[in-house]
Amino acid sequence: MLVKNYFSATVKVAMTVVALFGMAACANVSENKETAQQVPMTEVEQVQATPQIQRTAFLPTENTPDFVDAAEASVNAVVHIKTTIIRKSATYNDFFGAFLEHLYGIPGQMQNNTMVAYGSGVVLSPDGYIVTNNHVVEGADEVEVTFNNKVVRKATIVGTDPTADLALIKVDGSDFDYLVFGDSDKVKVGEWVLAVGNPFNLTSTVTAGIVSAKARNIGILGEGSSVESFIQTDAAVNRGNSGGALVNTRGELIGINAAIASHTGSYEGYSFAIPSNIVRKVVDDLLMYGETQRAYIGVIPKEMDAELADKAGMSEIKGVYVENLMEDGAAKKAGIEPGDVILQVNGNDVNTTTQLMEIVRQYRPGDEVDVKVSHNGRERIYTLGLLNESGSTEVVKKGESFYNADLGIVLQPASKQEMKSLRINNGLKIVEIRQGAFNGAGVEGFIITKVNGKAVNTKNDLETALAAGRSRKTYIEGVYPNGMRMTFEYYN
Repeated sequence: MLVKNYFSATVKVAMTVVALFGMAACANVSENKETAQQVPMTEVEQVQATPQIQRTAFLPTENTPDFVDAAEASVNAVVHIKTTIIRKSATYNDFFGAFLEHLYGIPGQMQNNTMVAYGSGVVLSPDGYIVTNNHVVEGADEVEVTFNNKVVRKATIVGTDPTADLALIKVDGSDFDYLVFGDSDKVKVGEWVLAVGNPFNLTSTVTAGIVSAKARNIGILGEGSSVESFIQTDAAVNRGNSGGALVNTRGELIGINAAIASHTGSYEGYSFAIPSNIVRKVVDDLLMYGETQRAYIGVIPKEMDAELADKAGMSEIKGVYVENLMEDGAAKKAGIEPGDVILQVNGNDVNTTTQLMEIVRQYRPGDEVDVKVSHNGRERIYTLGLLNESGSTEVVKKGESFYNADLGIVLQPASKQEMKSLRINNGLKIVEIRQGAFNGAGVEGFIITKVNGKAVNTKNDLETALAAGRSRKTYIEGVYPNGMRMTFEYYN
């Protein structure tokens, strides 16, 4: 028996030695009693008698993956992110003390609790644009970036997309190392990948694994317009890796690490990354428009099973079943019907609703896609002009800010995501406080929903509502980012 490594050699040689001694003892007994017939040593015994020990040093072969180049290309382009979040006390007097004192002279103390969180980010350009997870920077008052060479820079948040758990931040400077995007649609299950990040504040950590699955939906982003289609890997990822890079062996960015599945809070073999094709689309949107341009295909999909395949006249269980259509949606306008089965979008196979949403998420309203469907067992191709949530192809832009001299504040329309999370239908968000009634009041981020009983959503709404006041008192209603609602008044 050939011995394959040092540890097994020790055991097997010992066993072999015992066997050889046993054979020698038997031979001596035979010779003493009578002349025994010599028995030729078998092939197995010859191998045991002269064991061959192979060294355990790593012997590279032609097909062995090499992670060195990919690791070297990645570590300098992945940064450590530190966020500081200032939380005010939840009690009324502490929360609004400074505001009440400023307006009415009522003494109060503002007690702030400062929280610090950590994560990772990936540099995408030499001029300092960095992508990370939305949950890494959400609600942050300060964002600090540390590069692999220990250079520290303050960062500003360019834009966020909570539905994809992505955020784009920016540091000043030039000539930064950066990663280039790979095509996540071409990633194969079983492919080697590297996860690069800062777990437990251990900077520039690289771990390796394989792609375990694609288009995973793990239910962490909520329902509604969120899209979950993660790349699942077994590369070790822990707290602090959020926002870090998932790269292939060529050093191309194929995903942004976002989550783990764990019973303990630490790595247990399952980590998940946002596909790079979605990341690239969201980043481009935030740079060009300040808001994500979300396209919709206009179907209510359902996972295929044997019963639905039989109902659709298909011999195989594949594709995504069209249970219903959105009124005036892209699919209905193109001629797709309930009961059809979507097989491909622009040549990409779709076999789950998650795959369908991932592919469509890579396009903008106004883009055209070819959709292959099975209609009563016969395949057809439709060309769909994708639409936005409102059923049009108009670009959704981030609301422009404006200054109101009466209140001494800069405001901008609340985003759809903010209104949805706070359960409001309109509002103007305070983004900067200058001189006036709000100076020193600590109400930055507060969303004004009504002024003097009138709903406000634009600059004109606010000016009209302020002018409608019948006395020197102005009544303002609104909500803080944490959901706390407030109504107050001040004298002009």
